[in-house]
Amino acid sequence: MEINTTLEAQRAFFATHQTKELGFRLEALKKLERAILAHEQRLYAAMQADFRKPIFESYATEIGLVLSEIRFHRRHLRKWMRPESVAGDLVNFPSSSRIYREPYGVALIIAPWNYPFQLLINPLVGAISAGNCAILKPADYTTHTAQAIADMIREVFEPRYIAVFTGGRTVIQALLEERFDTIFFTGSPALGSLVMEKASRHLTPVSLELGGKSPCIVDADANLEIAARRIAWGKFLNAGQTCVAPDYLLVHRSVKEALVAGLKQAITRMYGEEPLQSPDFARIINDKQMAHLKRMLSTGTVLCGGEVIEGERYVAPTLLEPASLEDPVMQEEIFGPILPVLTFESLEQVIALVNSRPKPLAFYFFSGSRRSQEYLLSRTSSGGGCINEVVAHLANHAMPFGGVGGSGMGGYHGWYSFEAFSHRRSILKKATWLDVPLRYAPYAGKLGIVKWILR
Repeated sequence: MEINTTLEAQRAFFATHQTKELGFRLEALKKLERAILAHEQRLYAAMQADFRKPIFESYATEIGLVLSEIRFHRRHLRKWMRPESVAGDLVNFPSSSRIYREPYGVALIIAPWNYPFQLLINPLVGAISAGNCAILKPADYTTHTAQAIADMIREVFEPRYIAVFTGGRTVIQALLEERFDTIFFTGSPALGSLVMEKASRHLTPVSLELGGKSPCIVDADANLEIAARRIAWGKFLNAGQTCVAPDYLLVHRSVKEALVAGLKQAITRMYGEEPLQSPDFARIINDKQMAHLKRMLSTGTVLCGGEVIEGERYVAPTLLEPASLEDPVMQEEIFGPILPVLTFESLEQVIALVNSRPKPLAFYFFSGSRRSQEYLLSRTSSGGGCINEVVAHLANHAMPFGGVGGSGMGGYHGWYSFEAFSHRRSILKKATWLDVPLRYAPYAGKLGIVKWILR
């Protein structure tokens, strides 16, 4: 009843058209920015309590990214809201054509637990910029962060505009029984399929940001020192609980030993001889995920790490050589600090392996050869990715972030967040000073002229 009542209140508020005004949108973004700054310390403490996330990572990958997104929207929103003039055509002469971007109405935003603040509030920035009302569903696994977000939002916004519902899967199920005007979901492919199924009953447009096994390829001509350092950073950030983390490593056979040695060295430099004692290494979110990761370690050869301490919810940064491609670690998304290491001898082998699996969310390739870079990109597909880098592509406001196929649909960040929460409304304005009679019956003798015009 509370969900239904809130939804009806938001529909009524949206019908007043206040959320569509530029001034209203800009003020809402300012309020959100001020609220985040006011609650910054509590958010750090909440993420520490949920999975011992280092404050540096909490700012760099969550709070800082969101603040940057808000400021980017505030700078560009006036321009984005202007109708876009597009070329006319001879068929409709004399006329002008424009695309108006209008808000959908009431948006539902569902976030996962691994980046509980950023993956909920970043989409909200897009929903606000585009002029929507929104209902937020934070992840229930990160209970402290969910409550901190709920308190922050309720302190700043009226529920008839922005509302938050906390709780477990039953709350998600109740929300998905309602009709929304758009749904933005970030999470597992399995739950994403359920969201899409529920949305289809109302023909509700959806954006799905899912996961997948993102490959990381290191060719023989790569800068191995840089590759090792960057891969170790991207893989073990947030204890590997990152949707775009390298999920498995394909390294040219000739440089495998050197790269593995570089990775071990990078791990030690970042987290010390005993990562368990490092204040910079996060913990696994819960016992369920711990059991999943223990199963990942049940086969294969540990090259580095492998230590598991259940009471601490700790899994050491681990390099693992799988026994085969059928091992659990190569069949499921890992979502933890375990990096399988496989070898290849030709890029054709890499292409065959990557293309035999669902399209990944991210794709990483380390190579000094531009020709090899373009060759691999042209023969594989992914939501996004990097050359000679990992993870960092999602920080660029100028590029859409999203998946393809099994890793999701739709993109956001920057302008693309505004676009994701907007309907493109094409409007033709026709002049009345001329009315060409060609289209009107009778049609005798007109077909040749129409063919010429349309050609």
